[in-house]
Amino acid sequence: MAAIYSGVHLKLKSARTPWEDKLKLARFAWVSHQCFLPNKEQVLLDWVSHTLVSYYNKKLELEDEVVEKLWAYLDNVIHSRRLQNLLKSGKTITLSFSIAQVINERLSEACSQKNQQNLGSVLSCSSGILSTPSLSIIYTAKSELLVDLLSKLSELACQQLASEDAVGSQLFSILHLTFVQYLLIQRQQTNPNRVFGQVTSHLFQPCLLLRHLLTTRSWTQSDDNHVRQYLSREIRNQVETLLQAGLFQPELFSSYKEELLPEGEPQEKKKGALKNLLLPVNTVQTKLRSGFCEPAIHGPVVASAVSLLYKLFLDSYCKAENHLVCFHMLTRLFDCLRLSGLQQSVGQDTLSPADWSTELLALEQLLNLVLNNDIYNIASDRIRHKEVQFGFYCKLAQMLLSHSQASIPAWFRCLKVLLSLNHLIIEPDLLDLVASAWVDAKVSEQRAKKPQEALINTMFQTYSKLRQFPRLFEEVLTVICWPAVDELRLPVLSAGLTVKLRECLLELPPNQILDIVCLLVEKCQLLIPAVERSVDMALKLMSLSSVLHAFLFNMRSLDDVTPSPVVLRMQNLLAKMQQEVICPLIELLKAPRREEEKSDLWLRKASDSALLLVYTWVEVDTLFNISCCKYVSPSAETGGATTASAAKPWDISTFIPGVEEQCWERVMELASSFTSTSKYCLELLALQKMKMILMQTQADVQALQQAAAFIIESGRASMSRGESEPWDGDICAINDLTYPTAHCHLVISNLTILLPYISLKNVQDIADVLLETLVLTRSQETATDQEPSISIGKICLSLMRSSFLPEMKVLHCAFLTSLIHQFAKVLPSAAQDSVDLPLLQLSANDISWHEEILGPCKTTDALSENKQPKDEPSLSWKTLEKVAQCILLLAKNSSPVILKESQVESFLTLLEITSLLKLDSLLPSDCIRCFLLLLSLIANTRTSASCSKLLSLKFLSTCFHLLRCLQAGRNASSVFKVFHASDILEAILMSQLTASKSFTDTLTVPVWTEYLQEVQASLEHFLQMIVERRQSVRLNLEKFVSFLSSCKPDVGAVKSKCRKNWNPAAEQLLLLSFTTLCHVLTLYLQQQPEKKLQSTDILSALLEPVVQQMGKAIEHGLQSNTPNHHLPVAFIPSVMTLLKADLSHAVRKGWQKNPEESCAFLEQSRVKLYRKFYSQILRELPSAGGHLQFLQSALRFLAVFCSVPELYPGKENAVTVVFAIQKLLTGPVITIQVIQSIEVELTEVVVQLLGNCSAEEFYAIMRLLLQGLEMRNTWQQKAKEVLSAITLIKLLLSCPLSGDKEKAFWFASPQIITALALQTKEACQDLSLTSNVVVPILKTAAALLRQGERVLLNPHHVALAFSILLTVPLDHLKIEDYENVFLGVHEVLFSIVQCHPKVMLKAAPSFLNSFHRLVASVMVEGRQRGDRGNTDEFEVILKCAHLVERMYSHIAAKTEEFTLFSAFIVAQYVTELQKVTLHPAVKKHLTEGIYHILDLCIDQDIKFLNASLPAGVREVFKDLYNDYNHYHKAKKQGEEKFTA
Repeated sequence: MAAIYSGVHLKLKSARTPWEDKLKLARFAWVSHQCFLPNKEQVLLDWVSHTLVSYYNKKLELEDEVVEKLWAYLDNVIHSRRLQNLLKSGKTITLSFSIAQVINERLSEACSQKNQQNLGSVLSCSSGILSTPSLSIIYTAKSELLVDLLSKLSELACQQLASEDAVGSQLFSILHLTFVQYLLIQRQQTNPNRVFGQVTSHLFQPCLLLRHLLTTRSWTQSDDNHVRQYLSREIRNQVETLLQAGLFQPELFSSYKEELLPEGEPQEKKKGALKNLLLPVNTVQTKLRSGFCEPAIHGPVVASAVSLLYKLFLDSYCKAENHLVCFHMLTRLFDCLRLSGLQQSVGQDTLSPADWSTELLALEQLLNLVLNNDIYNIASDRIRHKEVQFGFYCKLAQMLLSHSQASIPAWFRCLKVLLSLNHLIIEPDLLDLVASAWVDAKVSEQRAKKPQEALINTMFQTYSKLRQFPRLFEEVLTVICWPAVDELRLPVLSAGLTVKLRECLLELPPNQILDIVCLLVEKCQLLIPAVERSVDMALKLMSLSSVLHAFLFNMRSLDDVTPSPVVLRMQNLLAKMQQEVICPLIELLKAPRREEEKSDLWLRKASDSALLLVYTWVEVDTLFNISCCKYVSPSAETGGATTASAAKPWDISTFIPGVEEQCWERVMELASSFTSTSKYCLELLALQKMKMILMQTQADVQALQQAAAFIIESGRASMSRGESEPWDGDICAINDLTYPTAHCHLVISNLTILLPYISLKNVQDIADVLLETLVLTRSQETATDQEPSISIGKICLSLMRSSFLPEMKVLHCAFLTSLIHQFAKVLPSAAQDSVDLPLLQLSANDISWHEEILGPCKTTDALSENKQPKDEPSLSWKTLEKVAQCILLLAKNSSPVILKESQVESFLTLLEITSLLKLDSLLPSDCIRCFLLLLSLIANTRTSASCSKLLSLKFLSTCFHLLRCLQAGRNASSVFKVFHASDILEAILMSQLTASKSFTDTLTVPVWTEYLQEVQASLEHFLQMIVERRQSVRLNLEKFVSFLSSCKPDVGAVKSKCRKNWNPAAEQLLLLSFTTLCHVLTLYLQQQPEKKLQSTDILSALLEPVVQQMGKAIEHGLQSNTPNHHLPVAFIPSVMTLLKADLSHAVRKGWQKNPEESCAFLEQSRVKLYRKFYSQILRELPSAGGHLQFLQSALRFLAVFCSVPELYPGKENAVTVVFAIQKLLTGPVITIQVIQSIEVELTEVVVQLLGNCSAEEFYAIMRLLLQGLEMRNTWQQKAKEVLSAITLIKLLLSCPLSGDKEKAFWFASPQIITALALQTKEACQDLSLTSNVVVPILKTAAALLRQGERVLLNPHHVALAFSILLTVPLDHLKIEDYENVFLGVHEVLFSIVQCHPKVMLKAAPSFLNSFHRLVASVMVEGRQRGDRGNTDEFEVILKCAHLVERMYSHIAAKTEEFTLFSAFIVAQYVTELQKVTLHPAVKKHLTEGIYHILDLCIDQDIKFLNASLPAGVREVFKDLYNDYNHYHKAKKQGEEKFTA
């Protein structure tokens, strides 16, 4: 032993031993049990540490390769399981401090790019040291070393983030770990000055740079996912925690206060301030201004740091008495921004747009912090501090307005915050604000428009509340009338601003609105004389007109309670507007012009202004006439107005007397030549005329028709060009490209008024436009949905989706006609020459399809004089009958139209548009046309051989889906007027059997399954219609059965004798048809009462041959199935339906169970088939985990099979099936998601199994389940065995048990709960088992506790559940796992509260600890972060917080005895709350919850909490209790006061 010891030791120490041998010997000594050295591990660690230290101290000379191997050896030793086990056993092993110094020096060299060798091993060593408590003491005992390590790691991380290389996880994992260690040490430091010095000297700059680079990096797929999604966020949070704890400790506040408060504020300073004061603010400013990073990013780093530091400062020190200190900190931090130089007009040219954006964003964050924390108290600032804050903000506003940055959203937001702080800040510069931020602002991007509108909305609200709205708009009108290049101006009031204006106008006194209207009219009046030939004046007039229009359209209407002076003043204003603005403008426009003058911009704008004001005046005047009895229209006073119906639709004398008709016609002709606001206003005037006529007792139909025709024809030329742009809804923003959209919007929005008075040709034109637009925009629908503006595509789509379209029967019919025409156009050119094709016959132009609609109501088109005799069918009905026979003939002769792939794609687009029609509300004739269209596509077309099979199947599936939707309509049975039911079924099936030849290689793809489902659903609907209609049921079904029987499996296509032509696709279709028919008949017979003997006898007689034929088809199909192959999925529903039919038939025949004759009620051949099928399914079930559809079908069959225990073959019973299910659940591809997908089917099987099994079989099943919960399964890493047992127990709990079975289960329930608790304890040691084992255990435990409400009487058995809850992990989980675990724990707790309240009281400490773990986890996950991360993740946290709130309310409401623990619950809550800053939304839920517990607290509890809580926690409790008294308790007392 001694020889071995001395030999190894001497060889390691000897200079003669080669280093390769030393390393081999050291490795051998570490791993070998034969090498016995006293304190071997410590000796080897000391040897490698000493060697490395000596090398780096220049005492040894080693080759690079040896050094690399030494680092690798040290890394392997530190991370070895042997070392970890020794440390766990209590053995003391240490490292020397010098190795930490060496590691730091190596990282320092790597930072300076001198030497990157061995960096990976060095990082790995540092990770191992920090993660092992007994080794990490070399850093934690000397905090300087840890600070140095953290600084170097941060610098390395910054270098990696700044490079274009992919980011790996090693460095950031170690950095995260180092931050954790340092934050622990930092909290233990007792000298705040020392911590401040450490942070500012070594960590401040690298941490700020690191945070900036983590925030701004453009992450790529090559970057490590864990770093991108988790570590980057965590490290940013750790940086914030470090800076807050290092720079802004409570003990440092006196230093900040002494430094920040000016000399003139001695009363604000604390007595007994420290003599040796730091200058913390000056230190921070110096560090920020020094060049600690590249000049290119120094500005952005400082900008992001300034807002962060101010936030942390406020979080630490913001109290009412400290607001002045907080303000002065703001000014000092603002001085660090480059913006501060602009106040002295220095450095303006040095800021690029990107710099402006960064600086303004930082300023916005600073100002928001001031606003949200109420730093600026206007009264206090004015009275106590000589308006020091007000002066600062005024200078800030002046600087912002003198350096307008309208392209940057943050500029608008800064001004908005300043306005929110105090409107007097911007009052001296209001004119500049209106000009630069509103009227003259060049804002084109949507991202800048939103903050601009938010700023203007704040101005509206502010001046509205101040009742100074006229003052604001005086400035607006002044700016509008300024000399400027108005062509560059955007509309003064956009659609969004108009909405905000409306909200303010509804709150304003009417006289203030009338003041503004009066001002606008006067301004317009002043501009009109200068408009002619002046583009500038015409544009200004248009701006004023648009504002006047906005005010008159959005103010509150006059009504009968409006004061008379207000009504009179409005009358006078409208009269003035008519006489002094509108009439002079019309006089200006009526003057004759040369052709070349008519295109002048000034004339266009003058025309727009005139027509806009005319329309505005007419609309407002009409509304006031209707709503206010005191109002007298100026037009009525003038007299001489013609009646509304006698004049032409565009005759101005109808609305504004005094304007000659001939004069108006010239104005109208001029306005119609401009595709702009004026033309749109003419259409609006015509529509207004129609409304006025319709309001009269006798409407002039001819005038209505003329007005409607004028509106439609007005936009025809623009619509036919096909060029349009989205429109924002602003009537003043209409130009050549937005006019078609505005016209379309006007027509579609008013179709209910227009439709009765436009010709059928115009209706058809509207339908054509609808269809063309939908075809063009279907592919762009998802992209355009996100835009707020109106487009023609959106308008058409919204009409198609509206509930009004089916009510517009003429348009509905016309659209279907357009659709059929479009289908016909897609057909191949060769097919279009054939007049016999159904689609071409349906799209013939000489047929009127509107007869059904025009019969009861007259339309604008005169009906044909040569009316059909009453009994003779119309041409349209004759055509429908002819088309129906043509479809059947073509299907029978197998003469389909061959479609290319492009044509199939076009058909799919049209079918998608067809699905937008409300197919269930079509009129009978339209329903038949649509049915013929779809039937023709199914039966008379076929895709070419080169066409994609998947596309072909999708085409057929879509046709069948629409056919099913059509069959659900109220007029679906009308198709039987032109068809026999059996003929339709034959045509459909014949065409599909023929087409199926090309689908033999697609039977395994999902599209084929979807196709079969659609065919089956359509057949089922159709057969149900036949049965429920009760007309020629027997005849139709017998013909169909006869047809199916002729398609025997031993023939090829329908009538071919060649077996080689047969294919499995056709076989599945045929079997599907039998199955569907059998299912419909069986279901119908089961639902019929016994009294209806005649109809049931007919169908029963028909069912027997169907069952026989179906049985033969199944048997043949199974014979043709290749041995050792899986069962075809299509066969399983068929066999299940056959079994159901047999069982139903047996019940109707009065079958009684006979123990002597097993299955005597079934044919022996059928019993043999079912047993064979059952055995095959049980064989395939365990290996079918990846085939979801097969699993669902197989389990449904087993549920039916197991309902008849007599069917079990041989000695098999329910235990056999449970064993097979257990094997399925333990399969390799079974996941939680798969189990959830088949849970319904599994439950059905288990219900049937347990309901029909004997007590002995049930005992065997229970033994099987309990074996699955044994611990040896977990120890042998058979997690799937455990999961299957848990799943089956959960399913068993959903079954109704009685008698001995129920007793047996609940007798075993304590054993189950104990096993679940033990399994949880083991599973929680491996996070990968969280979702697969822990979550199912929680769900099962909750179900067990709910079901055992009156059975589990022993409190100890229920209390076992707490051992599960206290073991479950709630931290370091993915958000999905966290949500599931949280919900599971909450569900168990809720089950105890609801079902076992006595247990909750007896085991209150365990209950409260379990619940407190949920509260603490929500606080950790819901803490406020700089970057909130994924919205979906935050929704999960909010959901969990809401559940915590509910649980608090349940605890408070359920048990009065819980008042004993209320103080303890509150103490737990505030202790956790003190550790984090919660997100406001999360805090709201938690606070509302804890208020319910505070309701239980008595005064003695409050005193106890105030006395016993630690200092920091006590402050948190006081704030909580004050809010409780102020908000919750007062509200509660108010509610109780009015409660009976």
